[in-house]
Amino acid sequence: MDPEIAALAGTAGTTLVTLMATEAWQGVRDGVVGLWRRARPDRADAVAAELEATREDLLAARDAADEETEEELSRDWQGRIRRLLAARSDVADDLRALLDEVSPDTPPAAPVITQRATASGSGRVYQAGRDQHIHER
Repeated sequence: MDPEIAALAGTAGTTLVTLMATEAWQGVRDGVVGLWRRARPDRADAVAAELEATREDLLAARDAADEETEEELSRDWQGRIRRLLAARSDVADDLRALLDEVSPDTPPAAPVITQRATASGSGRVYQAGRDQHIHER
């Protein structure tokens, strides 16, 4: 299997299970089921049910502080996603787009800042995008 596809499946499985215990869960679930609906429509309803069962297992594992079960659930979904991508590599771009949309590691977009300054005569302008320390003698 293509190493890039294997890495994508690994990231997706881990992200999926991590987000099962967050407010983003419903959107993530819908996105994953949508991937299966496009790639393997015959399996989409079963995948939806499996996602819900996995979420229940995850929440129980977190309540019991059972990290091993959480890791097993992640590996399980990594394998499912890897098999989906092996059969239908054309959904890889859709999966990447979904991960970009829901990834908790994606920082919010930085605001655009524009600075303008004018000095005349002997004037000086000091501008900085962050901390600035000026020591004049």
